[in-house]
Amino acid sequence: MTDQKLPDLGKIPPEFFDRVIYPRLGAKDPNILIGPRHGVDYGVVKVGGSYVAMSTDPFFIVPSFGFGRAAWFGFHIIFCDVAVSGLRPKYLAIDLNLPPAIKEDELEELWTTVHAEAKKYGISVLTGHTARYTGCDYPMVGGATAVAVGPKKDLRGPFRVKVGDQIVITKGPAIETTGLLAVLFPRRFIEAGGEPFQKEAAAVFSQMSVLDDCAVARKFPGVHVMHDATECGVWGGLFEMARAGRYGLRVREDLIPVQPVIRRTAELFDFDPFTAISEGTLIAMVDKKESDKLVAAFKRKGIPAAVCGEVVPLKEGRRILGPAGERALAHPVEDPYWRLAAEFSA
Repeated sequence: MTDQKLPDLGKIPPEFFDRVIYPRLGAKDPNILIGPRHGVDYGVVKVGGSYVAMSTDPFFIVPSFGFGRAAWFGFHIIFCDVAVSGLRPKYLAIDLNLPPAIKEDELEELWTTVHAEAKKYGISVLTGHTARYTGCDYPMVGGATAVAVGPKKDLRGPFRVKVGDQIVITKGPAIETTGLLAVLFPRRFIEAGGEPFQKEAAAVFSQMSVLDDCAVARKFPGVHVMHDATECGVWGGLFEMARAGRYGLRVREDLIPVQPVIRRTAELFDFDPFTAISEGTLIAMVDKKESDKLVAAFKRKGIPAAVCGEVVPLKEGRRILGPAGERALAHPVEDPYWRLAAEFSA
């Protein structure tokens, strides 16, 4: 027994997974190259001569976004987690457990958007289930599995990381926190900083995807591992990656790009942007011979990026070099987004 308490909201903490989930993963299979672990967004299994990456997530629909924009976000949440495998996203299996309140035109708008995004990225819908059920409600209206396929040489993962690799981060922290809150609670942003500020913050919503980032990164064999900085943000993502790969890190906080509108959002609403959920922020460990070239390629595509540190031997620890000096990189455990969303909803 344990007296540890689960958080009220958000992901179950890593300690629970270590104690309860990971020791109980069903039958062992030698074809599984990457199974469930902290800091890895996908699993990988060998099927014949190909490698298949898969990831499963809730299908997340917030009607107040508008059903088209909500479906865009739901689709990208699903596929970002396999795009970081380095394999090419190819198939979608989706289960829609819809609330009785959804209307035909809303479902049509939702699905038209899913189809358009899938077609844009060369993804085919493989199977699914669609129904309305009592007891189902927004935003979690089912789940979906994204599938990516490719040869082993294209696969990225913690097993490829080596000492001396550079840390490359795109877009900076708190992308999702800023984009979601500004769209969900526009009045709060207008009251805090005016209408132009709210509009600028709401525009960050369209950055909440790493599919385009990964399409750039796939062209560089020196990209060894990638991760989407979702819950607990940049610090959580870096910590999980380092733990999964059993390596140390030296991170330069001052080199991580922070968009001005996001910095202002964090100051106005008093949260640490580096610990806040940030779907759309890609973190990659990259061979130092290619890191500057990768950053340049991102910038040519209009994606802000920077080299922000390096991989070091595990015995040297995981350290952040910040404005107040050097400190240990620790997992934030609780993400401020959930507190802010609850506060703004009150």
